[in-house]
Amino acid sequence: MKKDIIIPKVENVYVAALQEWNDDFMEKTWYAYLINNGTEPLESVIIVSSAYGLIDGEERKTSSLRHAFVEVLPGTAVKIELIETSVVALNNAFMVTFFKGNTLYDNKFVFKAGSINEENVTELPVLFKDGILVR
Repeated sequence: MKKDIIIPKVENVYVAALQEWNDDFMEKTWYAYLINNGTEPLESVIIVSSAYGLIDGEERKTSSLRHAFVEVLPGTAVKIELIETSVVALNNAFMVTFFKGNTLYDNKFVFKAGSINEENVTELPVLFKDGILVR
């Protein structure tokens, strides 16, 4: 029975972190983006984010945040959320679920603890800005 279940592979969809100026904090802050680098729109997108890991030897976990987007067009990106500076030291996970046509896709994108920093930036597809990409 399990062998009959086909789980489609998520391709050309990424989660990225990039720094932008934040007028409220008067400093650069990290934001998470969903990037659709494919040729088809993503429909009924649901993203659940959370952070977990160790800080000073103590297990920490944030609450889960949920985001929904009706459609993410091909070759575009949407801002998901602010990544709070205090959780950059944790693993930041984004569970992304969407439809492409009549097929349901989902994938977990994880920024490893400490990976969100200026030393790890590369040019991001679609946005053409410097940031950190998780495939």
